[in-house]
Amino acid sequence: MAPTLIIIGGPTASGKTRAAAGLALHLGTEVISGDSRQFYRAMRIGTARPTEKDLLGVPHHFLGHLELEETWSAGHFAREAEPVLQRLLASHGVAILVGGSGLYLDALIKGLDPLPAGDPHTRERIQERFRAEGLAPLLEELMRHDPDTMRTIDRANPHRVIRALEICLITGRPYSTLRSSPQDRKDIRLIRIAMDLPREELYGRIDARVDLMVANGLEEEARSLVPYKALNALQTVGYREWFAHFAGELDRTAAIALIKQHTRNYAKRQITWLRRDPNWRWLPADELHTHMAHVEAAR
Repeated sequence: MAPTLIIIGGPTASGKTRAAAGLALHLGTEVISGDSRQFYRAMRIGTARPTEKDLLGVPHHFLGHLELEETWSAGHFAREAEPVLQRLLASHGVAILVGGSGLYLDALIKGLDPLPAGDPHTRERIQERFRAEGLAPLLEELMRHDPDTMRTIDRANPHRVIRALEICLITGRPYSTLRSSPQDRKDIRLIRIAMDLPREELYGRIDARVDLMVANGLEEEARSLVPYKALNALQTVGYREWFAHFAGELDRTAAIALIKQHTRNYAKRQITWLRRDPNWRWLPADELHTHMAHVEAAR
């Protein structure tokens, strides 16, 4: 059979890790993680990085391998993941790619559009505005320049917002017009599975997971990272809310409630990203036998 890459996608808290590990265990292969939030070693609790128990003894690549000061783009991930993918395909014939960062998954299975190099002066000017005024004014400006990008971008991720706005400003064109529709790679078979579950159930899982994170020490983890809060890695849901609490801008209850709300918002954007590509097969979450049957039929 043709070398096969099985891609497991879905919104946060939908059971992607369990599905990927279960399939890998059944097929005798390994997992490549494409979740950019879980790359960072110090951000264990706030990104819900899976435990050894969650991994079912299956080797996983690109989990907790970066320090906070390191910055990876989707292109960097694809370049580093490609030799790992080729090794797994050569030894097992099949590999699993899993993650909630759609751009990172696409970078490995489709490639990326060539975009202009960053302009340090423009970026610094935008970053100064972000530090002084927060993210809301940048989102408003991006909306004026590129409403199409605003529909799909992770609005809670300053790094993505700043980069999209930078491209708009240095090119004079909407970021979305510079992006084509890259085609799937043809050298391997691709099988996509997206975790499908009712929105009410998904939101319940998100709320329960945030409560578990707090019980497991999320507040203490965030407090230990306050000296690094300006780094790109920490401009993410689950940490920014705590930093606001520590600065006296939110009480503790409000901070936890905002983490839940922002995570639900993030899940909606993840679903929107996946729905734009008809190649995803939406299957019930937590049904390994259904996932396996689909894989065998597709292969």
